[in-house]
Amino acid sequence: MITLKGIAWNHTRGFVSVVACAQRFEELNPDVSIIWEKRSLQAFADASMEQLAKSYDLIVMDHPHTALAATEGLLLPYEDWVPADGLADQAANSVGGSHESYRFHGKQWTLASDAAAPIATWRPDLIEKNGLALPATWEDVLELARSGFVTVSAFPIDMLMHSYTFCAALGHAPFSGDHVAPDEILAAALEELRKLVARCDPACLDRNPIRTAEWMSQTTDPRASYCPFAYGYSNYSRPRYAPFLLKAGGLVTYRGKRLRSTLGGAGIAVSSKTRHPQACMDFALFTASAETQKGVYFQSGGQPGHRAAWNDDAVNAASHDFFRDTLETLDESLLRPQFPGYMAFQDAATPIAHAAVAGRTTPSAAAADINRIYQKFRNQP
Repeated sequence: MITLKGIAWNHTRGFVSVVACAQRFEELNPDVSIIWEKRSLQAFADASMEQLAKSYDLIVMDHPHTALAATEGLLLPYEDWVPADGLADQAANSVGGSHESYRFHGKQWTLASDAAAPIATWRPDLIEKNGLALPATWEDVLELARSGFVTVSAFPIDMLMHSYTFCAALGHAPFSGDHVAPDEILAAALEELRKLVARCDPACLDRNPIRTAEWMSQTTDPRASYCPFAYGYSNYSRPRYAPFLLKAGGLVTYRGKRLRSTLGGAGIAVSSKTRHPQACMDFALFTASAETQKGVYFQSGGQPGHRAAWNDDAVNAASHDFFRDTLETLDESLLRPQFPGYMAFQDAATPIAHAAVAGRTTPSAAAADINRIYQKFRNQP
């Protein structure tokens, strides 16, 4: 009997989905047993990859960890263990840059079993009750917020991610030089976010995407009517998951062009310390395959990473077209850079961006600090 241990994150989307896939995989492969554990969303972002690789065979991780984990030899490359046509299928059916985001130095270190980016969500019942029109532009969003009908996931890490969105909207592709963006562009991006947050309940500064979706789907507060961007969770667009349904869609325009959000999502990586690499790889490919993603993975609360699932009629019928209505946003999303020091930069820059958006410091001072930190970690060997 082969026993594998895996670690995922503590939400139906991140945990129940892989547990269900493990159960089905065990039924098809009786000599394999897979035990999954879970951690919080924050621990999911912050945990030491070195410690995880020592403790688990399978690791559900997000792509900014890839470069450091690969450089330190913590993961196994998929090319050494799975058929080339399996990887080709994953590449051809990537949602946005999900598959590519896990490549580093010409190797695939993780399979993109989950895809996500900030999208818009709203409460159809509150929109109708209050006679509101869905915003089409950023100015519409700010006006709706002034009237008390908007919330946003303004958790620290999300504010840094959304700053990349506005850097791009202001005409500078993030990370295209030796800085996130020129100081004045990054400051302007933070200022746009500050404008929104100043018009929302201060409680939004402490809500991550899960807490935002939970609050929106349970309250009767009119501020839950619309959220312009938060990392999407399709669970809240499914009947009977929460008291009130959230409808999902794309982002509004800014200066005549649609905003581009920053890619998130998750994938399954295999620890270089595992004693059973082939079994791990077989399970990962099974989980990331089209049929599993359209079937047991989605049906058990997962948010697929395979494009076939995003276009599947049954998947969309079960989620009020969550996937079809947000696919364009995912396809247009921005990728964070791949270099070993990126996570150290992100950890250091996050509270600075948050302080600027919350009004505790100026956007110009924050932008200069964030760029200084970026240059420090980007230039480290």
